[in-house]
Amino acid sequence: MFEIFAATRFAWDKVQLFFVDERGVPPTDSQSNFKFANDTWLTPGSFPNTNIHRIHAELAPEAAAQKYAAEVGGEPFDLIHQGMGPDGHTASLFPGEPRIQDRTGIAAAVWVEKFKQWRITLLPRVLLEAKHTAMLVTGADKAPVLRDVLKSEYNPNTIPTQLIAREAKDVHFFLDEAAARLVD
Repeated sequence: MFEIFAATRFAWDKVQLFFVDERGVPPTDSQSNFKFANDTWLTPGSFPNTNIHRIHAELAPEAAAQKYAAEVGGEPFDLIHQGMGPDGHTASLFPGEPRIQDRTGIAAAVWVEKFKQWRITLLPRVLLEAKHTAMLVTGADKAPVLRDVLKSEYNPNTIPTQLIAREAKDVHFFLDEAAARLVD
Protein backbone atom coordinates (compact mmCIF):
# COMPACT_ATOMS: atom_id res chain seq x y z
CA MET A 1 0.00 0.00 0.00
CA PHE A 2 2.80 2.42 0.81
CA GLU A 3 4.20 2.22 -2.72
CA ILE A 4 0.73 3.06 -4.05
CA PHE A 5 0.49 6.00 -1.63
CA ALA A 6 3.90 7.27 -2.79
CA ALA A 7 2.83 7.20 -6.44
CA THR A 8 -0.51 8.89 -5.74
CA ARG A 9 -0.94 12.58 -6.42
CA PHE A 10 -2.38 13.65 -3.10
CA ALA A 11 -2.19 16.75 -0.92
CA TRP A 12 -0.03 15.11 1.78
CA ASP A 13 0.51 18.57 3.27
CA LYS A 14 -3.09 18.33 4.53
CA VAL A 15 -2.38 15.08 6.42
CA GLN A 16 -0.89 14.66 9.89
CA LEU A 17 0.64 11.18 10.07
CA PHE A 18 0.92 9.28 13.35
CA PHE A 19 2.03 5.68 13.83
CA VAL A 20 -0.07 2.95 15.44
CA ASP A 21 2.95 1.19 16.93
CA GLU A 22 6.70 0.88 16.74
CA ARG A 23 9.30 -1.67 17.70
CA GLY A 24 11.77 -0.58 20.37
CA VAL A 25 14.51 0.24 17.87
CA PRO A 26 16.03 3.43 16.42
CA PRO A 27 14.36 4.94 13.33
CA THR A 28 17.22 3.74 11.10
CA ASP A 29 16.91 0.07 12.14
CA SER A 30 15.59 -2.35 9.51
CA GLN A 31 12.86 -3.47 12.00
CA SER A 32 11.50 0.07 12.38
CA ASN A 33 7.97 0.73 11.12
CA PHE A 34 9.01 4.33 10.58
CA LYS A 35 11.98 3.31 8.43
CA PHE A 36 9.80 1.08 6.25
CA ALA A 37 7.17 3.81 5.82
CA ASN A 38 9.81 6.45 5.21
CA ASP A 39 11.69 4.39 2.61
CA THR A 40 8.63 3.18 0.70
CA TRP A 41 6.15 6.06 1.02
CA LEU A 42 7.11 9.19 2.91
CA THR A 43 10.36 10.12 1.14
CA PRO A 44 9.35 8.90 -2.36
CA GLY A 45 5.92 10.52 -1.99
CA SER A 46 7.36 13.84 -0.76
CA PHE A 47 5.40 13.71 2.49
CA PRO A 48 6.21 16.87 4.52
CA ASN A 49 8.52 16.06 7.45
CA THR A 50 6.68 18.54 9.67
CA ASN A 51 3.52 16.42 9.34
CA ILE A 52 5.17 13.16 10.43
CA HIS A 53 4.75 12.23 14.09
CA ARG A 54 6.88 9.18 14.68
CA ILE A 55 7.26 7.22 17.89
CA HIS A 56 10.68 7.93 19.41
CA ALA A 57 11.34 4.28 20.19
CA GLU A 58 15.05 4.88 20.57
CA LEU A 59 14.19 6.33 24.00
CA ALA A 60 13.56 4.20 27.07
CA PRO A 61 10.22 2.40 26.51
CA GLU A 62 8.17 4.25 29.16
CA ALA A 63 9.64 7.62 28.15
CA ALA A 64 8.85 6.93 24.48
CA ALA A 65 5.27 5.97 25.34
CA GLN A 66 4.73 9.08 27.49
CA LYS A 67 6.19 11.36 24.83
CA TYR A 68 4.02 9.80 22.15
CA ALA A 69 0.85 9.92 24.25
CA ALA A 70 1.42 13.65 24.80
CA GLU A 71 1.90 14.20 21.08
CA VAL A 72 -1.19 12.17 20.11
CA GLY A 73 -3.35 14.08 22.60
CA GLY A 74 -7.05 13.44 23.04
CA GLU A 75 -8.67 14.16 19.66
CA PRO A 76 -9.97 11.14 17.71
CA PHE A 77 -8.19 10.26 14.49
CA ASP A 78 -10.11 10.56 11.24
CA LEU A 79 -8.58 7.32 9.93
CA ILE A 80 -6.44 4.58 11.41
CA HIS A 81 -4.73 2.07 9.15
CA GLN A 82 -3.94 -1.19 10.94
CA GLY A 83 -2.81 -4.67 10.07
CA MET A 84 -3.31 -8.08 11.63
CA GLY A 85 -0.64 -10.61 12.52
CA PRO A 86 -0.97 -14.38 12.08
CA ASP A 87 -1.67 -14.71 15.82
CA GLY A 88 -4.52 -12.17 15.63
CA HIS A 89 -2.59 -9.25 17.08
CA THR A 90 -3.13 -5.70 15.91
CA ALA A 91 -1.08 -2.64 16.79
CA SER A 92 1.28 -4.17 19.38
CA LEU A 93 -1.59 -5.73 21.28
CA PHE A 94 -0.70 -9.42 21.25
CA PRO A 95 -2.82 -12.27 22.66
CA GLY A 96 -2.77 -12.13 26.45
CA GLU A 97 -1.54 -8.51 26.65
CA PRO A 98 -3.24 -6.89 29.68
CA ARG A 99 -3.42 -3.51 27.88
CA ILE A 100 -6.13 -4.94 25.60
CA GLN A 101 -8.51 -3.99 28.42
CA ASP A 102 -7.14 -0.44 28.80
CA ARG A 103 -9.90 1.93 27.66
CA THR A 104 -8.43 5.09 29.18
CA GLY A 105 -4.78 5.29 28.14
CA ILE A 106 -3.43 6.68 24.88
CA ALA A 107 -0.13 4.86 24.36
CA ALA A 108 1.97 2.39 26.31
CA ALA A 109 5.21 0.46 26.29
CA VAL A 110 4.53 -3.27 26.08
CA TRP A 111 6.96 -6.15 26.33
CA VAL A 112 6.39 -8.74 23.59
CA GLU A 113 7.82 -11.94 25.02
CA LYS A 114 7.76 -13.95 21.79
CA PHE A 115 10.05 -11.37 20.17
CA LYS A 116 11.94 -10.44 23.37
CA GLN A 117 11.33 -6.82 22.46
CA TRP A 118 9.73 -3.65 23.75
CA ARG A 119 7.14 -1.98 21.58
CA ILE A 120 5.26 1.27 21.88
CA THR A 121 1.61 1.05 20.88
CA LEU A 122 -1.57 3.03 20.76
CA LEU A 123 -4.15 1.63 23.16
CA PRO A 124 -7.77 0.51 22.56
CA ARG A 125 -9.28 3.86 23.50
CA VAL A 126 -7.50 5.58 20.62
CA LEU A 127 -8.02 2.70 18.20
CA LEU A 128 -11.75 2.49 18.95
CA GLU A 129 -12.41 6.25 18.86
CA ALA A 130 -11.14 6.64 15.28
CA LYS A 131 -13.84 7.77 12.88
CA HIS A 132 -12.75 5.17 10.29
CA THR A 133 -10.49 2.10 10.36
CA ALA A 134 -8.80 0.40 7.42
CA MET A 135 -7.64 -3.11 8.37
CA LEU A 136 -5.16 -4.67 5.94
CA VAL A 137 -4.86 -8.47 6.12
CA THR A 138 -2.71 -10.37 3.62
CA GLY A 139 -1.31 -13.88 3.40
CA ALA A 140 -2.58 -17.44 3.67
CA ASP A 141 -1.19 -17.77 7.21
CA LYS A 142 -3.78 -15.24 8.37
CA ALA A 143 -6.85 -16.95 6.86
CA PRO A 144 -7.73 -19.15 9.88
CA VAL A 145 -7.38 -16.34 12.42
CA LEU A 146 -9.28 -13.91 10.19
CA ARG A 147 -12.17 -16.38 10.14
CA ASP A 148 -11.97 -16.50 13.96
CA VAL A 149 -11.84 -12.71 14.19
CA LEU A 150 -15.09 -12.48 12.28
CA LYS A 151 -16.96 -15.64 13.29
CA SER A 152 -15.81 -17.12 16.60
CA GLU A 153 -16.94 -16.17 20.09
CA TYR A 154 -15.80 -12.69 21.09
CA ASN A 155 -12.61 -12.87 23.14
CA PRO A 156 -10.19 -10.04 22.31
CA ASN A 157 -7.80 -11.23 25.03
CA THR A 158 -7.14 -14.25 22.81
CA ILE A 159 -7.74 -12.60 19.41
CA PRO A 160 -7.01 -8.87 19.80
CA THR A 161 -8.15 -7.93 16.29
CA GLN A 162 -11.70 -8.83 17.36
CA LEU A 163 -11.62 -5.64 19.41
CA ILE A 164 -11.36 -3.58 16.23
CA ALA A 165 -13.53 -5.79 14.03
CA ARG A 166 -16.41 -5.79 16.46
CA GLU A 167 -16.18 -2.55 18.42
CA ALA A 168 -14.55 0.09 16.23
CA LYS A 169 -16.57 2.50 14.10
CA ASP A 170 -16.70 2.11 10.33
CA VAL A 171 -14.15 -0.69 9.86
CA HIS A 172 -13.23 -1.75 6.34
CA PHE A 173 -11.14 -4.87 5.76
CA PHE A 174 -8.76 -4.98 2.81
CA LEU A 175 -7.88 -8.60 2.07
CA ASP A 176 -5.92 -10.49 -0.52
CA GLU A 177 -7.34 -13.76 -1.86
CA ALA A 178 -5.10 -15.89 0.35
CA ALA A 179 -6.27 -14.21 3.58
CA ALA A 180 -9.91 -14.22 2.47
CA ARG A 181 -10.05 -17.90 1.46
CA LEU A 182 -11.91 -19.05 4.62
CA VAL A 183 -14.29 -16.11 4.92
CA ASP A 184 -17.69 -16.50 3.31
